[in-house]
Amino acid sequence: MDLSDKKAKSKERLFASWRLVMHEIIFEADTAAGKAFDVILLILILSSVTAVMLESVVSIEAEHGTLLRILEWTFTILFTVEYLARIICIGKPFKYIFSFLGIVDLLAVIPTYLSLFVSGTRFLIVIRTIRLLRVFRIFKLARYISEGNVLLHALRASRYKITVFLGTVLSLVIIAGTAMYLVEGVENGFTSIPKSIYWAIVTLTTVGYGDIAPQTIFGQILASLIMIMGYGIIAVPTGIVTVEMANLRKEEKMLTTQSCPFCSRDGHDTDALYCKYCGGKL
Repeated sequence: MDLSDKKAKSKERLFASWRLVMHEIIFEADTAAGKAFDVILLILILSSVTAVMLESVVSIEAEHGTLLRILEWTFTILFTVEYLARIICIGKPFKYIFSFLGIVDLLAVIPTYLSLFVSGTRFLIVIRTIRLLRVFRIFKLARYISEGNVLLHALRASRYKITVFLGTVLSLVIIAGTAMYLVEGVENGFTSIPKSIYWAIVTLTTVGYGDIAPQTIFGQILASLIMIMGYGIIAVPTGIVTVEMANLRKEEKMLTTQSCPFCSRDGHDTDALYCKYCGGKL
């Protein structure tokens, strides 16, 4: 092996070692450096969202608008560098890029750049608040991660039942809206079937804006039936998800906050040696 090959291999080892250190700092919360990095990141997220909210206040924007925009661009540049660092230091960058948190991280920096072309889009920066979900990993609140996974799996297991339920509700509001259109008519504010369906949805969900109201006896009777039906319907999806959560609770396992160095996913079993999502060694 000649000198150039040795230098090349030495550089590869150095890069691999450097990337591993970066991964521990950026993706892990087990070390002091990793926890410090994530705490600083959360402070920056809160500060950037606060700055954007303050900018929407006319009096504050008029007096401190320039300063707030400078802060906004500073935060955006820092988050852009952080996003690129995450891609560089992970073994399978596309796994991270197309993951939920990866997409959120990307959406956190796009609005400011987009505001150069479309006015007002910078206020979409509030998407950064979703990144605060990392607080559960940073402060080792593995119990909260476990509970979050139970809820997520319960929703997935309930998706077919909920789809059937939503289809039934959609049919009911179409029928109720059409019936109310025929009973009340244009003269009482039900000017079309779509508007009557809107009224049926508002009534069935017990929101009751009051912008449209039945005036005839038959219309009021129908409205009363829809209101009573609404109370029963609201309880259905809650019961479906609760049953699935109870079933999952029986087989619940305690999960760790360790992050996979290849796909960045966490939530592994405490005795896991390999990532259950991509197969990488933990």
